[in-house]
Amino acid sequence: MELRVGPPPSSLAAVPLPPSDSLSSGLDSLSLAADGGSSLGSDSEINGGEASLPNADRYGFVGGSNFTGEAARIPAEVIREREKKWLETEQNWERSITRRYKKIMLRCRKGIPSSMRSRIWPLLCGAKSRMLQNKNIFKVLDESAGDRQWLEAIEKDLHRQFPFHEMFLSREGTGQQDLYRVLKAYTVYKPEEGYCQAQGPLAAVLLMQMPAEEAFWCLVQICEHYVPGYYSQGLEAVHLDGQVLDALLKKVSPGTHRHLRKHEVDPVMYMTEWFMCLYTRTLPWATMLRVWDMFLSEGVKVIFRVALFLLKVTLGSADKLKDCQGLVETLERLRNIPQHYLQDDILIREVSELGITDAAIDRETSRQRKKMAKAGRSPPHLATTRLHGARAVSESVRRPPPLDTHPLPLFVPSPAAAPRSPPAPAVLVSPPAAAEDPRGKPAGRSRTFYVRRPSRPPQVPPRREGGGGGGGQWVAEEEGRGVRSKRFSEPLCSDTYF
Repeated sequence: MELRVGPPPSSLAAVPLPPSDSLSSGLDSLSLAADGGSSLGSDSEINGGEASLPNADRYGFVGGSNFTGEAARIPAEVIREREKKWLETEQNWERSITRRYKKIMLRCRKGIPSSMRSRIWPLLCGAKSRMLQNKNIFKVLDESAGDRQWLEAIEKDLHRQFPFHEMFLSREGTGQQDLYRVLKAYTVYKPEEGYCQAQGPLAAVLLMQMPAEEAFWCLVQICEHYVPGYYSQGLEAVHLDGQVLDALLKKVSPGTHRHLRKHEVDPVMYMTEWFMCLYTRTLPWATMLRVWDMFLSEGVKVIFRVALFLLKVTLGSADKLKDCQGLVETLERLRNIPQHYLQDDILIREVSELGITDAAIDRETSRQRKKMAKAGRSPPHLATTRLHGARAVSESVRRPPPLDTHPLPLFVPSPAAAPRSPPAPAVLVSPPAAAEDPRGKPAGRSRTFYVRRPSRPPQVPPRREGGGGGGGQWVAEEEGRGVRSKRFSEPLCSDTYF
């Protein structure tokens, strides 16, 4: 199941993404109580002169599978209270992410208000700090020519990204134009990776929340630190995480695991789209947004937990397996999960209660890498290390980079910097040496110590000439490791008592 868009344009993806699906979380206005209007994407100037569509839902969809209509909503008073708490957290972000991370995690599980996602998502994933550290870099990348083969592949996929959302209705609209800019900038930023079809829905979801520059840096952070290696040429990291998911499924739902093994259903047959698209093509829109809230806060374990929950509720009992007597039937069931299991309150509650931790994922990943090495397959080499959640990302951003690395890509000219003054030499202050007791006594309170001290080397008298009654008593001889006299030898060390 290949989602890779490779260098030759003729060998694009083997499994195209469904054009009818649309992911979107509209740029909801700060006033969430007023529900009648559509999102900002419906503005006629934004969408290339088209008239705004009055029947767009609160997320900006005018139809398709993601259209929610008049769905039930959280009371406006509750939303107002949550917005105030998030505004306070944003103003004291460094302190909050360091000392109150658990509270941030719980608030993300409740759901970030739509009016605050454009400000909180870049903070959670570290994109805000990256953007401040690399000012004007997106402009340089946007103005670069780019590789023609990637640009042609991106152009072909633009119309597939949520065609029923009002931001992406027209090629001349801001939505598709910004999507093209973000994806092209990423191919220039990561020429060794290029463009992958699964990055399209990710960039589109981000653009529904924030401007193009912030969306670009969010995409960079997700691809580098949350799911590193997912969009590389061979998708080795996706295959590795598929084996990790299979091992975790054996512990969480043994019956489901046996069924999949019996019918030879490989994990990459069903989890590739889930993991690479981060459920943007699988879950209802409101549920997907809350999963992303948790994902950016807690890390990749949320993606594994959601997958385990979907497998368990779909194939976790004998009654559910009656109609799945083969590989095709099983995959069809996984593509059509009952909607009542996908409601946001139910799914988020069940996912939060699953006991899959970051440490368990790391242990299983290490175990699977060793298995791959023993089988003669080289484990995927990741350029960056996977970071588990917002706190780990924040710590990596605060940590100074190594001296031998460049903060920007090699093709981007670094801004002129002021000459650095040489660092001041370190001043080492040695404490005064303690006065030694001439008798060699250690400090103590009238205690007896046993000290083993080397003695003076033995004095070997010269050889005495001539014979006589005692001529041989001065003759030196070798014994063991040292030279000792026959009569005047001393031990190599003496035992002294105090």
